[in-house]
Amino acid sequence: MCLHILGNLNNYVGAILGKTGYVRNRSAEFSEKTTKEHLLKCLDETTEMVKETISNVDADVFDQIYSENVFGYEMKIDYFLIHLVGHLNYHLGQINYHRRILCYN
Repeated sequence: MCLHILGNLNNYVGAILGKTGYVRNRSAEFSEKTTKEHLLKCLDETTEMVKETISNVDADVFDQIYSENVFGYEMKIDYFLIHLVGHLNYHLGQINYHRRILCYN
């Protein structure tokens, strides 16, 4: 799940909005084996990328149409970023649910 969240943010914020050159491999997000250390390193890098990308975008950009037609209809960048926050929170809730299963059983 963590790889999926990282891939999502690196793709939609980094590659598309920030032009980082990131290339997403969505299927690997669900099948790749990794370590805790690698996840933490990637989490730090992605956090910095999101902060840098959002802080370097001119405010008027948020009123523009997002370049990817993700859901079959156009939406402004600010609206899509709000969607990404909801997506992140949804998966963080799933991660917390699994954490509780592992820690309290």
